[in-house]
Amino acid sequence: MALLAIDIETYSDVDLTKSGVYAYCDSPQFEILLFAYAFDDEPTEIIDLACGEQLPQKVLDALEDTSVIKTAFNAAFERTCISKHLGKKLSPAAWQCTAVQSAMLALPLSLDGVGEVLDIQRKKLKEGADLVRFFSMPCKATKANGGRTRNLPSHEPEKWERFKAYCIRDVDAEREIRHKLRNYPISESEMRLYQMDQEINDRGILVDRELVANAVLCDTEYKEAVTARAYELTGLDNPNSPAQIKGWLTDRGVEVDSLDKKAVKSMISDADGEVLEVLQLRLLMAKTSVKKYEAIERSVCSDGRCHGLLQFYGANRTGRWAGRLVQVQNLPQNHIVDLELARNLVKNRQFDLIDLLYDSTPGVLSELIRTAFVPRPGTRFIVADFAAIEARVLAWFSGEQWRLTTFEEGGDIYCASASQMFGVPVVKHGENGHLRQKGKIAELALGYGGSVGALTSMGALDMGMQEEELQPLVNQWRASNPHITKFWWDVDAAAVKAVKERTSVTYKNLCFSYRSGILFVTLPSGRSLSYIKPRMTQNRFGRESLSYEGVGESKKWMRIETYGPKLVENIVQATARDLLAMAMLRLRDAGFDIVMHIHDEAVLEVPEGVSSVEEICRIMAVAPDWASGLPLRADGYECPFYKKD
Repeated sequence: MALLAIDIETYSDVDLTKSGVYAYCDSPQFEILLFAYAFDDEPTEIIDLACGEQLPQKVLDALEDTSVIKTAFNAAFERTCISKHLGKKLSPAAWQCTAVQSAMLALPLSLDGVGEVLDIQRKKLKEGADLVRFFSMPCKATKANGGRTRNLPSHEPEKWERFKAYCIRDVDAEREIRHKLRNYPISESEMRLYQMDQEINDRGILVDRELVANAVLCDTEYKEAVTARAYELTGLDNPNSPAQIKGWLTDRGVEVDSLDKKAVKSMISDADGEVLEVLQLRLLMAKTSVKKYEAIERSVCSDGRCHGLLQFYGANRTGRWAGRLVQVQNLPQNHIVDLELARNLVKNRQFDLIDLLYDSTPGVLSELIRTAFVPRPGTRFIVADFAAIEARVLAWFSGEQWRLTTFEEGGDIYCASASQMFGVPVVKHGENGHLRQKGKIAELALGYGGSVGALTSMGALDMGMQEEELQPLVNQWRASNPHITKFWWDVDAAAVKAVKERTSVTYKNLCFSYRSGILFVTLPSGRSLSYIKPRMTQNRFGRESLSYEGVGESKKWMRIETYGPKLVENIVQATARDLLAMAMLRLRDAGFDIVMHIHDEAVLEVPEGVSSVEEICRIMAVAPDWASGLPLRADGYECPFYKKD
């Protein structure tokens, strides 16, 4: 099959990093400047579109020929931009993304990052970032540049030639990476998922632009009023200044080391009078309720929809999708009883009534962010998600039968966990109901080897638990879940054996294998997780432990320690991802339009009077052949705007 490798350089007045590729090329000022390409093993050619050259007919034909595979690093960018340039939508069916192929081996998500790790010869040119800033972005008008707001090839011919060389080098770098990864192709099943992902991002999701604009306006007016009151109370030059507020509090006998949210909340409980009001105002001024509204405004396209909100394989340790632009995977929850009323007050600019009816205007705006996403006219949203998916998958892998029975019978896992831990019946809002909260905290914090620190991070102390209760709670949870605890360390032993002996180890429905300097963990779905250059090292406790190279918390390539419970977390979350992916494929094949998905939830745009929540949940809850015995359940609801039910 013929193959066409592509890299383009573009110009737009829209900020690509903040607005995404769809809004970027939706701008009237968008254009493709350079188009570098190579067929199969032929030398790389470049077409200087900015200087009047035209794409050869051979390339134009190949772009629409589904028998020619188009490849690029982050192919979504090239496909979307070229579609705009040609004035016709190119199907993702014949596109392959080398960034996805790299991510599947847990390599970095950037071309230069992958090039460094693989030590390719034709690495991305270091001066590229400066050249992109010069030619691909608007420039500031100055006397020196004659007041222009854009740099053209004619302004710096030598730089332009280097820019062309940079574009050619990116094609060569992508080809070399692809050659190095030739033994690890993207599987047919993952290609189907990638194409579905591109279809979802192309479809996008409609935005209530009136709500978004008025939410930003409401926040601006509210912050101005709050800041004016803070000026009035304190007499400070800048009541937003931590140093000035600290001084003001010190003058009133309140010593303070920090003014972060947690510290201010703790001080409020002992404050009164002006000090109390100033601390409350401090929290209100610091609350960022509109950043996501502003992100929506930047990202929305001329069709009124936001596109490209999710990145396929963005979490390359597990293969889960990652949120982009608006970060829909991290939206505030909504607890307002009448969301419709609150939405209408914002849309009608009745900001005074919001302040009158609710405790916090910023809190209302924060809870309404989800509702900025709406179905197109004539449709409604049906939202369906897997119930307690990670807990179900963990119980299934480990064979913790009492948990599986609870799920099969439709029981409450938090009550069941508390009952198992404390040896008494626990009923929500009923017998021993006070123990359910302890069961919930334990379930959320301890499934992947967490201990006292995990309980604390989960807010156990803030929920009223005492410090001396935490370690006994850990012990009780582990004693109640012996198969899960055993599963952690059996996984650890299997991975260590595979690395030490450079062999394959089968454990339950998992396979741990060492090949070509990589530890692969093959999941029941057939997909593999990758751990690059694994070896045994000494951990901070002086004990032997497994480590590998990967992208760490600092976003840098580094050696990372791991152990059984952490590997189990990766395995469980990756399997949950595969279950959601399979469910979305079934929904798509049944003719449903998915507009967004968040964690273990799918959001569908469904015509009025067609289909039902029950039908969609039934499709989602079908366990694949490889997940026999896994008690899946999906819950759902309809809504006229996106919300959490």
